[in-house]
Amino acid sequence: MSTVQIDRLLDTVIRQNASDLHLIVGRKPTLRLHGALRNLDTKVLDPDDCTALMKSITPERAQQELQEEGSCDFGFAYGTEARFRVAIFRQRGNISIALRLIPNKLLTFEEIGLPQIVKELIRRPRGLFIVTGPTGCGKTTSLATMIDHVNSQLDRHIITVEDPIEYYHYAKKSIINQREVGVDVPSFAEALRRALRADPDVILVGEMRDLETIEAAIRSAETGHLVFGTLHTTGAAGTISRVIDAFPVNQQAQVRVQLSVSLIAVLSQVLLPRIDYPGRVAAYEFLVVTPAIANLVRENKTFRIDSSIQTGRKFGMQLLDDHLWQLYTEGIIAADEMIDMGKDPGELTEKVHRSGGRVGRTELDEKTE
Repeated sequence: MSTVQIDRLLDTVIRQNASDLHLIVGRKPTLRLHGALRNLDTKVLDPDDCTALMKSITPERAQQELQEEGSCDFGFAYGTEARFRVAIFRQRGNISIALRLIPNKLLTFEEIGLPQIVKELIRRPRGLFIVTGPTGCGKTTSLATMIDHVNSQLDRHIITVEDPIEYYHYAKKSIINQREVGVDVPSFAEALRRALRADPDVILVGEMRDLETIEAAIRSAETGHLVFGTLHTTGAAGTISRVIDAFPVNQQAQVRVQLSVSLIAVLSQVLLPRIDYPGRVAAYEFLVVTPAIANLVRENKTFRIDSSIQTGRKFGMQLLDDHLWQLYTEGIIAADEMIDMGKDPGELTEKVHRSGGRVGRTELDEKTE
């Protein structure tokens, strides 16, 4: 397969607005479209095809890494159309490629449905703002929207640390430096250490994946910076517990105090297929740290956070299951998708039955016919 064909494949991804493209030996090129997998009508890929495709897009350093480690990640710009984030790995001795489409157009708060109060929170000069959710739930897109808002509205020095860089930002009212792990800096923790010497106002940590990085992110938020970070957790209370549990037991009490002072908000999101028209919609759980919630964090009473979110609607807070239920009752998502993504599937199933609805594929099939 030549590069002409990789161009045709990438054009198809952009034209159909697919989120991902999978190239696997023994299968036709496959798109992920609105959450579902769809084979393209081309030939089945053989080992030589996948190797040729890999070589046509992979920089030298990444090919070296693939050779030594068995996998590599990188991003590349595809003309002015879009960027792609690429994961290449070996399986059964063959090459597999997964490409994620990163559109060049940054979305607005309204387009992705982010709570409006977020605009107020990200004006703050210091604190930690955590965005969480499973892989592929749109965390990067939400963060890009927030960074773009700061960039457009405020004069700040923004430093992002990403692996790899996904959305490109260009200076507007702020100045912005984007550092890529493995290219510009060896690790997230090292980049955070260095960032503090570069007079930043805002720091984005692409992934708080280890203790050292989590520690550095909290420290940066404490020392007067606005820090955005991501975690692969579900729900606000679970995220706070996960951060605290990353530390040795003898440090956890101190971390609770640090978090109670520095944490601003936790935004937890999931993406679901829409049934009203093709596409996907994000459902959010949103926690704003009020003095009362800061006390719960400090006193190790995170189990009470969910009920505080429920009573904190006036601060813009909402529980994930409440937002899922709202999307379901508005006819935007199917009952079974809501239940799959909910934190309390039993309670959601009960609510569907009580409201006279049905759970199961039948309802989804009827609505999409």
